[in-house]
Amino acid sequence: MSVRVLGVGMVPFAKPGASDSYDVMGAQAARNALADAGIAYEKVQQAYAGYVYGDSTCGQAALYGVGLSGIPIVNVNNNCSTGSSALWLARQAIESGAADCVLAVGFEQMQKGALKNFWDDRPAPLARGTDTMTDIQGTDAQAPFAAQFFGGAGRAYAERYGTRPETFARISVKARRHAANNPYAVFREQVTLEEVLASPHIYGPLTRLQCCPPTCGAAAAVLCSEDFARRHGLAADVVIRAQAMTTDRPAAFEGGDMMQVVGYGMSKSAADSVYEASGVDPLDIPVVELHDCFTANELITYEALGLTPEGTAEKFVLDGENTYGGRVVTNPSGGLLSKGHPLGATGLAQCAELVWQLRGQADARQVDGARLALQHNIGLGGACVVTLYEKPGKVS
Repeated sequence: MSVRVLGVGMVPFAKPGASDSYDVMGAQAARNALADAGIAYEKVQQAYAGYVYGDSTCGQAALYGVGLSGIPIVNVNNNCSTGSSALWLARQAIESGAADCVLAVGFEQMQKGALKNFWDDRPAPLARGTDTMTDIQGTDAQAPFAAQFFGGAGRAYAERYGTRPETFARISVKARRHAANNPYAVFREQVTLEEVLASPHIYGPLTRLQCCPPTCGAAAAVLCSEDFARRHGLAADVVIRAQAMTTDRPAAFEGGDMMQVVGYGMSKSAADSVYEASGVDPLDIPVVELHDCFTANELITYEALGLTPEGTAEKFVLDGENTYGGRVVTNPSGGLLSKGHPLGATGLAQCAELVWQLRGQADARQVDGARLALQHNIGLGGACVVTLYEKPGKVS
């Protein structure tokens, strides 16, 4: 069954302490998506609400602000891939025939500072990954744990292929340049390569300006069946052509490779599944929103997604193939590095950006003629969701 993206919406992302509360943001993002879809909340049959930092049933608290329709509301937490996990569940509900119209919403009200665990009286869900990381590279008490994971992966890649520090830094410069045209982004000011390299060192090749900030925000998407759109006379002209979710395999913990620890294998497996299911060659995709929580992850993900062959990411960056005028525009929104990374909202914000791109509604960020778009969202612990969108034509 064809699953269509009927509407998308989000709120401007903000620094911690400068946003509305999570329930207000979530409700507003949902209302924006419903308005974009052209339907009332009463038409929605199920909802999936994603967030990481919050107590139980935050999804109800947010969506009760939209309406009290009695529909099932399922709360979702899959670390940084939470938003896309909610989207994956919504797509499954429609594809299975269980529902015709489903809402996915993601939100996060974050606190200042690096990510941390809140429960110290029980096993940590990332313990296996943390232990593996420690075995490979030790630990640095001064560095945030997430930066140690991804900075370690970047260092492993650089040691393998001789990648220069400035290559990683160029990704931050590109992210800020793209975000300058995005009114939803937190950081829209331009930075130079010299400024990125001169910012405080964090871990491995990473400096502070190569790390995504804690962010507050919300985003949402309304999915529907092709029949629902036709019956209601709605122009749901973006289709989810293929989608895959993966989790870790033994190589993540047994191979001694930090790239595998942070999900390179999950990303490649999910992407390969999407390409096989859709018949699409990754070299034919003109626009991608990928999970650039750190510049190192963007760089290794180019290869995991098949956008460039293994070992060629540095040339890919230096040749400008990752931006406008190159082969594939990566993170036209500014990505997590510049748009921001409210964990539960990120995957649905990526969805919104790509839907706007395929509709030709991305204003100064528009990638000319885009009819295919790829989304990549990953969370340690772990889960990866890769989604391929297409604009094949309007519902007739």
